[in-house]
Amino acid sequence: MNHSIDRRKWLQSAGLLSTGLAMSPFAAFAGSAEITSQSRTWERNLRPSADLDKIQVRLNANENVFGPSEKVRLAVMESVSMGNRYGHEDAMRLISMIAEKEQVSKDCIMLGPGSTDLLEKAAITHFIGGGNIVAADPSYMSLIKTAMAFGATWKNVPLKADWSHDLTKMSAAMDKSTKMVYVCNPNNPTGSITNAAELRTFCRKASDLAPIFVDEAYLEYLDNPVASSMVDLVREGKNVIVSRTFSKVHAMAGLRIGYIVALPATLKKIDTMVRGNMGLSITSIRGAIASMQDTTFHQNACKWTKESRDYTQDQLKTMGFTYVPSYTSFILFPIQMEGEPFLKKMTDEGIGVRAFDVFGKPYCRVSMGTMPEMKLFTAALKKVLV
Repeated sequence: MNHSIDRRKWLQSAGLLSTGLAMSPFAAFAGSAEITSQSRTWERNLRPSADLDKIQVRLNANENVFGPSEKVRLAVMESVSMGNRYGHEDAMRLISMIAEKEQVSKDCIMLGPGSTDLLEKAAITHFIGGGNIVAADPSYMSLIKTAMAFGATWKNVPLKADWSHDLTKMSAAMDKSTKMVYVCNPNNPTGSITNAAELRTFCRKASDLAPIFVDEAYLEYLDNPVASSMVDLVREGKNVIVSRTFSKVHAMAGLRIGYIVALPATLKKIDTMVRGNMGLSITSIRGAIASMQDTTFHQNACKWTKESRDYTQDQLKTMGFTYVPSYTSFILFPIQMEGEPFLKKMTDEGIGVRAFDVFGKPYCRVSMGTMPEMKLFTAALKKVLV
């Protein structure tokens, strides 16, 4: 089947396409011969929509329950009075701040309404006309599913036994038709990490053959995020794209803002088809500016998240669950119940979580909330599964 879409047709269908993909990431591809995945890595919650009002504890979207910070809230409120103006000047100020933080030139930064938007824009601009994308399985699906919508084939490489990326097999999977390699590190939905030194070595070599997109949405939850980032490769002139978001540690998921760091030529290629800054509101931009200056909140958010994660992992271990060691704001663990009835029972207990089918086995992914929320979660889990 020929999925090739030219720019005119893309512009005409973008609204419908993006809505359809966002609502059901795998729906358009179910049963397609082009999907070689051994697992359904991004399975939507299966609970009926009528039960959503039963949810008292929302732990299904990897949101930061501890924010946004007071400084962000104040900045957003004050910026509403400027809602009649475009935020171009403020966007340039934010870009300058990010460029200074990442130690790159300003023309290496592109903003967008969340990092997912930029993942999809990278896919749109690189996969018109097909090709293949090399990525881990399971992993975050936004870039992959958008690439497939534009005719790409997903060359899925299963994670290793320790849930890290199998960089050797990913390198072997690349060929002349590879348009991009995608690495989510720390990975979603597993919460696992791939060694930074090994990943850096892989990126240096592989980026000579195709652009490497490194999704670092959860990087700031690491003890030493700078050492684990691949941004230094952009400074070296390597064809690497790094994405970050204000949705996680910054706790601005609903305000929708993120950015990518890449070579100027890469950003120019994206900008010829889609625009980043125009999708942003002045409230989001000024909120992000305020958040970048509130490092105390970031430190507290990481501390509180770790406390909830440590407690939850201890409880899971006590209950006999073998969880995937997490470096993020969520935990993935296998369950002895199919996803649909599990979600229904947890919903009946007032707890919202996610269910996945990884390599044919059901898993639960729970986001970290406050300590009282995690105690409610573990109590519900005992009722449902133990």
